[in-house]
Amino acid sequence: MPVVFEKCAEDGTSFFLLNTPNSSYIITVLKNGIVSHSGWGRRIEKWSGNAAIWKTDRGVNLPPDLDPRNLSLDTLPQEYGAPGKSDFRPSSIDVAFKDGSRALDLRYFSHNLIEGKPQIKGLPATYALESGEVQTLALTLKDTVFDVYVTLFYAVWAERDVICRWAEVENKTQDKIKLEKVMSACIDFGCSDFRMFQLSGSWGRERKAYIRELVPGTQSIESRRGSSSHHQNPFVALLAKDASEDSGEVFGFNFVYSGNFEARVDVDFVEAARFSMGINSYNFGWNLEAGASFAAPEVVMVYSKDGLGQMSRTFHDLYRERLCRGEWQLKPRPIVINNWEATYFDFDEKKLCALADAAKEAGVEMFVLDDGWFGNRFDDRRALGDWVVNTQKLKGGLPYIVSEMKKRGLGFGLWVEPEMVSPESELFKAHPDWCIHIPGREMYLARTQLMLDLSRQDVVDYLFETLSDIFASAEISYIKWDFNRYMTDVFSEKLDAEHQQEMPHRYVLGLYSLLERLTAKFPHILFESCASGGGRFDPGILYYMPQIWTSDNTDALSRITIQAGTAVVYPPSAMSCHVSAVPNHQTGRITPLAQRAFTAMAGTYGYELDMTKLAKDEIAQIAEYSALYKKIRSVVQFGDCYRLVSPWEKSGRIEKYAAWMNVSKDKSHAVVTVSWIYAEAYAPKIVLKLKGLDENADYKDLKSGNVYSAKELMYFGLILANMWGGNASEQILLVRV
Repeated sequence: MPVVFEKCAEDGTSFFLLNTPNSSYIITVLKNGIVSHSGWGRRIEKWSGNAAIWKTDRGVNLPPDLDPRNLSLDTLPQEYGAPGKSDFRPSSIDVAFKDGSRALDLRYFSHNLIEGKPQIKGLPATYALESGEVQTLALTLKDTVFDVYVTLFYAVWAERDVICRWAEVENKTQDKIKLEKVMSACIDFGCSDFRMFQLSGSWGRERKAYIRELVPGTQSIESRRGSSSHHQNPFVALLAKDASEDSGEVFGFNFVYSGNFEARVDVDFVEAARFSMGINSYNFGWNLEAGASFAAPEVVMVYSKDGLGQMSRTFHDLYRERLCRGEWQLKPRPIVINNWEATYFDFDEKKLCALADAAKEAGVEMFVLDDGWFGNRFDDRRALGDWVVNTQKLKGGLPYIVSEMKKRGLGFGLWVEPEMVSPESELFKAHPDWCIHIPGREMYLARTQLMLDLSRQDVVDYLFETLSDIFASAEISYIKWDFNRYMTDVFSEKLDAEHQQEMPHRYVLGLYSLLERLTAKFPHILFESCASGGGRFDPGILYYMPQIWTSDNTDALSRITIQAGTAVVYPPSAMSCHVSAVPNHQTGRITPLAQRAFTAMAGTYGYELDMTKLAKDEIAQIAEYSALYKKIRSVVQFGDCYRLVSPWEKSGRIEKYAAWMNVSKDKSHAVVTVSWIYAEAYAPKIVLKLKGLDENADYKDLKSGNVYSAKELMYFGLILANMWGGNASEQILLVRV
């Protein structure tokens, strides 16, 4: 079984050994009830307990019942750090009691082994389907004075190198307490010999990889914006000093949450690292009534003994198979054309039908109508919230335009931005109190819009009914759900002063409730999330929407870096990637069509351009790329992804090219993509060593007809000439002979 519990009679301690296929995570309960972390690393079959206690002869901050010659709480690795009792490192939980005190002394109370994986009420999380797939340890700690209980959950996957952690706080006192901080996971490593890997950026350059050495003090990432944000993704990996793409230990952490978060590593005075991840304590507070409980979101923890690449593939498989849900979970995604960059707000039904004609000729399968189809929406300064079809633009409404798409053999999708409202809208006039704002202060506008208060049940119910009417009004197969500003003026007219700090988390819970209801009512719809590009690309959203618009920046060279960073943790099936026009609308850069197409084929493929302006030969070329993607999409979307050359691999200088490959699960097919980033005259040739093939097989290059042994391709590699000046990109399709 994944979880082993043993008591050590000699010294009065006990321990839990949590085993995945290649890792072991060890928890020790000391005889005084303190729960200590004893290590996470390569799998072992038995644990002696000899290294269970961090011993020091210099400890000066000691709990009263510990031998001062052996132990200091300030250096003891713990499973969930508590404040006020001599551990001066950042705590995992902060609680304010009725008497004003804030100290906690959490000790072992009980434990329970659960077959399977319990649901977290109101929150998205990974899930188990099969018997024996997961065993969950519920380890309950109790304060020594107050009846406050903290249950630490560890869901251990039997066939995946994954442990999922979350925490639940229960108040069994007679009084209300206030939670000021609740981390979902805390791990005290015995050293700090790691490099910290993070995905950071901004609008238009999301999830760029950064790697830095740990040093004494705090290194952290966070969002205070009300969503997971463009700027910092809720993902961190700790890489051993010798770890690379294909070797060495890597510890990955991803937060299943779409709101404010914090992930931090604190290196203490003995150069040991404490990692913690959870809801950001900024603007957070939760009043926990007597008898009530609070559940913190899940942290997915992945161990890899074989470098960053294996960590990525573990995340990919888990998220595709046990996070995403519904009809589209493992269903090949359609090739989409979105009209936004083709028309912006300037369209009518005739222009859309002409675009659809060209798109059908180019091999497109789904037409998505973007912003501007509703209310008085002729620009981005009005009408958000007025979800009524603009029949001045669309004569005959949605049923007519859907029927026209069906005549052309195209599915139909629709853009919505339900969480926002324009001050110049009928909805705002009717319900000005429904937006997030502070009474008496000027309302802060971003993109000339305000956020609706999804912490209110009446707002959530209104959106559910309104959107349900739209989604049921015609045969809609695809919804692009946008979110175009961050949360400011945090205040809800529905909450009293004591509960205002609960508002950001209540908003996220309201969003999840709305998405749960809508996806259950419309299971046939493929929902794609968008947040002004990639501003809410997180596993919490993937639970409801199996793909996410990766970035508003569709420039091919920019997308290489953005998509490479995204795929460090999120599967290719989750990345929505489109071919756009040149000069690119975001960067002004001109890149060859082949490079744009092959780059977009790294995820779920589509187009973002006006095909009515293309010549016949250009349409024919695009049709060839569409046909190619239809042949390879199951390999790309649901196979294994390998980074051959990463954009961040050569630190300190510009990397000249990037290369990646996708291999089907049965290793029968592979797609290799190479793309030049930096043009150089008479550049050296590339020797590209492949990965992930069946070592005992031969593979045929479908373009050249050449047959190679897998070992030749993997150990000696392919030699490729400088491609710049032509297509600047090359794709090689291999099939096992």
